[in-house]
Amino acid sequence: MSSALQVGAADTAQANPAAAEQLSPPGATTQRPSTAPGRTPAAGDATAPGEAPAVGDTTAPAPSDSAAATAPGETHAAQPDTPTATGAESSGTTPDAPLSTPSAATARTSPAALRAARVVGRLTWRIVRPLAAIAVILALWEIAPRTGLVDQVFLPPLSTVLQAFADLVRNGQMQDHVQASLTRALTGFALALLTAVPIGVAIAWNRLVADLLGPVLELFRNTAALALLPVFILILGIGETSKIALVVYAAFFPILLNTISGVRAVDPLLLKSAASLGLSPVRLFQKVVWPAALPSIFTGIRMAASSSILVLVAAEMAGARAGLGYLITAAQQNFQIPQMYAGIIAISLLGLLFNGVLVAVERRLSRWRTA
Repeated sequence: MSSALQVGAADTAQANPAAAEQLSPPGATTQRPSTAPGRTPAAGDATAPGEAPAVGDTTAPAPSDSAAATAPGETHAAQPDTPTATGAESSGTTPDAPLSTPSAATARTSPAALRAARVVGRLTWRIVRPLAAIAVILALWEIAPRTGLVDQVFLPPLSTVLQAFADLVRNGQMQDHVQASLTRALTGFALALLTAVPIGVAIAWNRLVADLLGPVLELFRNTAALALLPVFILILGIGETSKIALVVYAAFFPILLNTISGVRAVDPLLLKSAASLGLSPVRLFQKVVWPAALPSIFTGIRMAASSSILVLVAAEMAGARAGLGYLITAAQQNFQIPQMYAGIIAISLLGLLFNGVLVAVERRLSRWRTA
């Protein structure tokens, strides 16, 4: 019976050594079948000590220190062969795991990039659109006279006008005329600003002052400034005083009316809230009324700036020895058409400069409006 079991165990060991080791009783040593001489070991056969493994044999990995440290005299049970892990499995990563690629990072940041691109495009279009319209007008100005659509005698090409402008700057005439016009415009504008704002606040703040000055101001504000030019020249003379007075008159009413409108449009709830805090009338005006009325006041100031320049040019055409209005009239009378258009361009640039300065001042004084 025992010999039959030994023969069966030998056959099992020869067929499956791992199973034979598991079936062997504890303490027994399993004898592996040796390879017959001249026979190549199979893929599952174990190699004897000192024997070189055949090509294609897979050797089991060396046991770790913890597995090798066993008590003396104790025999290890053979473990079933396990396939060797691939490079991806040994590194702890699976081949199908998603990797972080540049396209994924771009997809994560794409909304912010799109918003930034949209803002830049909107700002660019806001700047390019008016410049494109101006460029089209200037191109037509240059092309129309040269192609015969307009007579060059009455409308020279833009390049000819710019050359005349450069000549006036080079010989100093343009600077003299700009300085004369700018001095008159700034003087009259400053006087109008210093008088119109306080009067407008008084009319809007005090009903008695409004009843007293309202009819007089309503009468004069409907009278055009240029209609009073002969009156100013007759009373004040043909010198600088009449021109500055005309500028004051033209700039006074836009500032006055917008100041009255701005002060009266202050929210009554703001006034009641400030009064409940115990603010004095001066502090109430400084902290509540003035900031609320400032946008409307600056609208009138910008309107007054453009009106003062237009009226001043007309006054300089009537009687002056210097100024942009005088330059335009003198060039037209002497049939110096390019110089005449150069004076017109100078007036346009002066108006743009005036408006740009006022816009910058308004933004500086009303920074709380930026939202």
